[in-house]
Amino acid sequence: MSPQIGTGREGVTVRTVLSVPELEQTQLRVLSGEDRLDAAVRWVHIAETEDVASLLEGGEFLLSSGPAFRLNVDRTRAFLLRLEKAGAAAFAVEIVTEDDEPDAASLEVLRAASVGLQIPVIALTERVRFARITQAAHRLLIAEHLEWIERTREVHEVFTELSIGGADEAKIVETTSDLLNTPVVLEDAAHRILSFELCDMTEAELFDEWPLHSGRAVPVGMKQNRWGRLAAPFADPTDRYAAEVLERAGQAITLVRMATQHQRDLLLNATDRFLGELSTHTQMTDQVAALRSQRYGMSRSAAYAAVALHTADVSDAAGVDLSDYQLEERRVRSELIAVSRSLGLSALTGTWRYGTVVALVGFPTDEVDAPLSELSRTLSVNLNRSITIGVGPARGGVLAAGRDLETAVETARIAAGMSVRERPFYRFADLRLSGLIAGLADDARMRVFAESELAPLLGTGAEASSAPDHAALDFLQTYVLAAGNKTEVATKLGISRPVVYDRARRLEKRLGVSLADAESRAALLMALLWWRSQN
Repeated sequence: MSPQIGTGREGVTVRTVLSVPELEQTQLRVLSGEDRLDAAVRWVHIAETEDVASLLEGGEFLLSSGPAFRLNVDRTRAFLLRLEKAGAAAFAVEIVTEDDEPDAASLEVLRAASVGLQIPVIALTERVRFARITQAAHRLLIAEHLEWIERTREVHEVFTELSIGGADEAKIVETTSDLLNTPVVLEDAAHRILSFELCDMTEAELFDEWPLHSGRAVPVGMKQNRWGRLAAPFADPTDRYAAEVLERAGQAITLVRMATQHQRDLLLNATDRFLGELSTHTQMTDQVAALRSQRYGMSRSAAYAAVALHTADVSDAAGVDLSDYQLEERRVRSELIAVSRSLGLSALTGTWRYGTVVALVGFPTDEVDAPLSELSRTLSVNLNRSITIGVGPARGGVLAAGRDLETAVETARIAAGMSVRERPFYRFADLRLSGLIAGLADDARMRVFAESELAPLLGTGAEASSAPDHAALDFLQTYVLAAGNKTEVATKLGISRPVVYDRARRLEKRLGVSLADAESRAALLMALLWWRSQN
């Protein structure tokens, strides 16, 4: 079937009714509303009383021979105004004498009464058979209705075939433009263009002042979750064919998006379970793990690594709307898959706990650090947020890499708590002492140890004060990191060695320990690192 199944032309109009044989062969005069002759006609009635206006629903073509409508200008005008307000399409009245001659006096009354009206007022200056007019007009209206039913059926079939055939949004937009012979645009709720067909226009002409609010448009998406709009900005706003085509196209796009989302959800759920099985050290073999990963879309790779993205702490979950978090989690997973693909990698993603997304990433070569660094940088930019990435060792198989997922998650969690994060990603070996301190951040024993070591400087010991002595804490950290080398401390702080000696002696007195003792310096460094991680 050709997609060009209709042009959206109007059906029966006032002009159409005036062209039926019984009227076309008649002497008639259009006294007003000549610019409304193309208005649609819904039905044709014979009206002989003035109270007919209260019975109208709009779109009626009225025929009359009643003398009451041609004797008094004011009375006739009041009647015509009521018809116009009721939405009548036109009013035609016989203006003839009892001798079947044109009635000049009545014509002048009707002409004066219709001055300035929008409704077409037609004077019939010879006898006509109203029955023949209504029969002919009704045949046209019924034929139009049957044609409309056929055209809407064809439109329905076109979009049903597209939906069943798995057409994407771009194909549906293209077909819609072909049917209407006009540009069509699919946009999201923020008016960002998702797909479009120009139909002989240029992009500059179409999008120069986008979004346009003219033409025809329909919302796209389920009623409770409208996510976009399908628009034909240059279509006639009154064209019901355009409205029908856009409505069917919008429904098809909604169905396609729902089907695609359902398939995507099924795949995400499947990879969730698969990664969960890998991480729990099941009895799965290397061969089965490799086959299942490929079934879920992962390419056979030279190396594999477990990856964990930490975006928020579990403690942040309170008060967060679950549906909002799920949408954000899905966005992170989709972005991770898309960025991996753009870098020539393949990835299976899964959820772990609040604020953490995990992935099994495949690499085309044994070199994994450069791709991982680029993956981290691109994700941070695309997600427009701070993320911390933990990575397991590069492995030769899916099963071995999957068993590193727990390590990657813990690495990302600990690295996220470090006061300074300079790497694009972290392996557990990169965490060292700072990582250990971050991992013990919530341990009560660590808090007691650190606060007791630094009590005089934190304002919690015998020298209790309102706030920590930050200058002393900064000097102490520089001193212990330099292993007590006073020349190095003087250089880093830009002060003289005698000043360093003096400050060190005063610190020893306040802390009650010797800074020359390596164990004391190590204990103080651990306490300082913990305090920095908390502040």
